[in-house]
Amino acid sequence: MKNTIGQNISLTLFGESHGEKIGVVVDGLPAGFEIDLDKLEWEMEKRKAKGQLSTKRHEADAVQIVSGFFEGKTTGTPLCILIDNTNTRSQDYAQLKYRLRPGHADFAAFEKYHGAQDYRGGGHFSGRLTAPIVAAGAICRQILEAHGVNLATHIQSLHGIEDIAFDFADASHLEVQMNTLNAAQFPVLDEESCQKMQTLIERTAKDLDSVGGVLQTVVTGMPAGIGEPFFDSIESNLAHLMFSIPAVKGVSFGAGFEFANLYGSQANDPFVLDENGQIMTSTNHNGGINGGITNGMPIVFQTVIKPTPSIYKPQASVNYQTKEEVELAIKGRHDPAIIHRARAVVDSLCAFGLLDLWMEHAAIQAFEEK
Repeated sequence: MKNTIGQNISLTLFGESHGEKIGVVVDGLPAGFEIDLDKLEWEMEKRKAKGQLSTKRHEADAVQIVSGFFEGKTTGTPLCILIDNTNTRSQDYAQLKYRLRPGHADFAAFEKYHGAQDYRGGGHFSGRLTAPIVAAGAICRQILEAHGVNLATHIQSLHGIEDIAFDFADASHLEVQMNTLNAAQFPVLDEESCQKMQTLIERTAKDLDSVGGVLQTVVTGMPAGIGEPFFDSIESNLAHLMFSIPAVKGVSFGAGFEFANLYGSQANDPFVLDENGQIMTSTNHNGGINGGITNGMPIVFQTVIKPTPSIYKPQASVNYQTKEEVELAIKGRHDPAIIHRARAVVDSLCAFGLLDLWMEHAAIQAFEEK
């Protein structure tokens, strides 16, 4: 199993949902960066389960940085983060050991690991493993912010309920929108849409079911020229990271699948000069990326989050051990929707990916002739 990603900075993920601890090792961070622990805690807070909208498994998710951090700053050596699992109920999964849960990795895990895997709560496949990812990404995000790069994500749609759009025509209003989202526990711009979404999630929970939706992320301040034309393009790197999130089933950039309905004259972004004589585009259908490389416009991408696979309705399944068809009734504590919590994971992996690519660009620039 390969659990490391990244070139100039790397992220290695470890642990299981019901193990003693989960964690991550981040290698390659610059030395001497002062980590704002309050900001890190807030990113963790945004991912936590709360109230009627989430699972009743509430974890403290207190981040323990046990190496690579001294006197409030990164040391430049591997930074290791540990998070305790303190609220597990493994007995809820005992009867499910061989009963394959629809929508989960149970069958695939048996085929790959032949029963050696930790099945409790999904083991290493669980969304619980996104907690250390958020902690690591929160540090990468702080480094980006120190260099003028900001990002934010909102629930663009939830089971057909739409949020209002980002205001790309007004940079100052867009900044306000991004700040609003980053300060919100439930990331929606329109209050009416927010209420409708939360009502739907609560109603779905009572119906013993779950819902999914689409997250939209915007990144501002990223300089032009970052990324590579093909295999290390902005799109391929970010898509790789987004698809590493267990619930993600689709990623698109800019106008995304709407490109299929446009003519080239509509899809292209004309180049113009801004009031300071800088080159920009008058539209941003391509989401701030041309040829796999940033063009200085806001990076925009969408991420599809599927409905939580753990639902309480009886489902058809198979017992892997006996090869008998069975009816599956899942017990335990599960989310009727995870999209609002997944926002923090998307933000964190986005920050990690962009920082990794920017460091590559900076390294090449250091050896180019001026």
